[in-house]
Amino acid sequence: MSLPVSRRSLLRTAGAAAVAAAAQPFLGGSPAQAAVIPPVRADIGVSAHPFALGQVRLTASRWLDNQNRTLNYLRFVDVDRLLYNFRANHRLSTNGASANGGWDAPSFPFRTHVQGHFLTAWAQSYAVTGDTVCRDKATRMVAELARCQANNGAAGFGAGYLSGFPESDFTALEQRTLSNGNVPYYAIHKTLAGLLDVWRLIGSTQARDVLLALAAWVDRRTGALSTAQMQAMLGTEFGGMNDVLADLYQQTGDARWLTAARRFDHASVFDPLASNQDRLSGLHANTQVPKWIGAVREFKATGTTRYRDIANNAWNICVGAHTYVIGGNSQAEHFRAPNAIAGYLNQDTCESCNTFNMLKLTRELFTLDPSRGEWFDYYERAWLNHMIGQQNPADSHGHVTYFTPLNPGGRRGVGPAWGGGTWSTDYNSFWCCQGTGLEMHTRLMDSVYFHNGDTLTVNMFVPSVLDWSQRGITVTQTTSYPVGDTTTLQVTGNAGGTWPMRIRIPAWTQGATVSVNGAVQNIPTTPGGYATLTRSWSAGDTVTVRLPMRVVLRAANDNPDVAAVTYGPVVLSGNYGNTALSSLPRLDTATIRRTGSTSLAFTATANGSTVNLGPFHDAHGHNYTVYWNTGSSGGPSGSVRLANAASGMVLGIQDMSTADGGRALQWDDSGTADHDWEVIPDGDAVRLRNVHSAKVLGVQNMSTADNATVLQWADNGTADHRWTLLAQGDGTYKIRNVHSGKLLGIAGNSTARGAFAVQAPDDGSADNRWRIVNNT
Repeated sequence: MSLPVSRRSLLRTAGAAAVAAAAQPFLGGSPAQAAVIPPVRADIGVSAHPFALGQVRLTASRWLDNQNRTLNYLRFVDVDRLLYNFRANHRLSTNGASANGGWDAPSFPFRTHVQGHFLTAWAQSYAVTGDTVCRDKATRMVAELARCQANNGAAGFGAGYLSGFPESDFTALEQRTLSNGNVPYYAIHKTLAGLLDVWRLIGSTQARDVLLALAAWVDRRTGALSTAQMQAMLGTEFGGMNDVLADLYQQTGDARWLTAARRFDHASVFDPLASNQDRLSGLHANTQVPKWIGAVREFKATGTTRYRDIANNAWNICVGAHTYVIGGNSQAEHFRAPNAIAGYLNQDTCESCNTFNMLKLTRELFTLDPSRGEWFDYYERAWLNHMIGQQNPADSHGHVTYFTPLNPGGRRGVGPAWGGGTWSTDYNSFWCCQGTGLEMHTRLMDSVYFHNGDTLTVNMFVPSVLDWSQRGITVTQTTSYPVGDTTTLQVTGNAGGTWPMRIRIPAWTQGATVSVNGAVQNIPTTPGGYATLTRSWSAGDTVTVRLPMRVVLRAANDNPDVAAVTYGPVVLSGNYGNTALSSLPRLDTATIRRTGSTSLAFTATANGSTVNLGPFHDAHGHNYTVYWNTGSSGGPSGSVRLANAASGMVLGIQDMSTADGGRALQWDDSGTADHDWEVIPDGDAVRLRNVHSAKVLGVQNMSTADNATVLQWADNGTADHRWTLLAQGDGTYKIRNVHSGKLLGIAGNSTARGAFAVQAPDDGSADNRWRIVNNT
């Protein structure tokens, strides 16, 4: 799809003059313990349930700091300024308030889109913390919106209409003559969603009444259109109209709202996705993701499997083929060709709205299939690396970026909003990403824990307290994660009885352990799945989860020589201070070292000089790079062949086996895939993964003896799978096993084809040295 005027061009004319942030102290309260107004209808197909917002609270951490900065801003912002355009449009006095700038300026086409985000964020803040200032701001705004709606006769608008721009824009939209850049249903969606949240989280019946009147206006307006007219109109961005109307159906049980929701099923987007076809290239990204959320909400309302398939397929396609290492997607707001990552490392990558909405989609899909670990492996990656770092930690009002630059030498908070990462402001920006940022940082805790019956699922490792009031149980999670690799979960209260705790074991870890009161439990901890701990609990029982972390390179989908560096769940970026970068630095991956135990501080050599690396979510106030050139001149990396210095033959696997225990041997360089090895950084060592079998090189039975057999095995994290590469200065390397201290060599110093690899003492033999040849 395309809009007559892009957001970026609108931003150029709207401007974004900064307004100084004013700090306000946060005064806490008592959070709500359950949804105030529960839905009439239960969601279909759900087998994991979130806790109410007030049941989970963050404790001291970077994440709580993000929440509190946003709360400061929500308590500070002037409701009268936010009402200016509504009042002016509905022919009421603006009460002497100043107009806003940016995307809420009186001349901006879809002004009043952001107010719905404020309503949601205020309602969430009240539910999470019990903050009455946020509650009162929400209910005051709703009361004034009701006054605007009640004046529609004098303003010349239809009953129920509510917006900051004239109703005639909808006539132009329906006739396909709208040319001012407006996306009117996009703005209406935000207002509907905000009113719904104020109703169900604060209990405001006035919010319900205003909501139902506006929804009725939508129903009448869209119900008068033919299917062809409606589908043509859906070519203009409409936010999550199918999502909020399906939610309204679930909340009220009135089928009128489901009928209205299904009118917003966009066939040209849904049909390819239903067939699992990736036709995203060129589409405006954040126009699409809310539709996918709507699809899964429509499944939960109707049980129609096509909707579930659309949402599932969309998630798989987007995460697998269109997502950068930090969890964000899109460049210049648009999807590019599948797997086009390295080719689009620009200032305007990773629009924050897209990631916010992908997290919503992930959460919805997880509730349908909570056994699939991939959901929260992605959720954690995007939550931690993109969304947490989106906020400016030096700003007491927690302002955020629109894009997150991934160009070499990128910097948050620098450059125009339409081409870089400039910060939002108090009153002169109000971009879409500022609105979703308000919602994001007032519900950072909403997906840490889930439940189903008496089963508790722990998905996120975040300092927090769960009040499982329905069962009289409290779970307190204490952790320095991801700086440390452990988290503890103490169960108190009415903990008696036997019940299961499911703990996510991320795909990136190996050798995870779960202990109770210091005793390691004999339960499976398969990476990418869940460890289930079922026991008869006693108050005070403490579960300790250890998730060993290591350095791993994550290559770009479209270029194996371009990669990011991760440590456990954390994307590491290079700190280049104020130095400009014109291209990706060439990283010597073998030099990556952690330098501190109390922080995620690393060093490495890039372009021949030392560079400091740290968590990307903390990359503020300096130029950085997230992706690196890891090609051949930077040291062994990517896919390589290992040529024995004595025989000249390359290391492969007997009979090209893909089984555990396949023996390593030397053979002519015939170009078969079993001769190719991935060099995977692992702390101060590497793992050597066979490209053909996906197994890693190790030593039989973890032996430390001379001439023990070298073979391939599943990557289960044992020490014999780690090797150090020792450059000899003549273009060869000794490859030393970390567990045994022996070298990779060939049995009997043989130069014969098919001679087996063994581990051997460091006796100076030529067969103990290897040339590492990068594949091209």
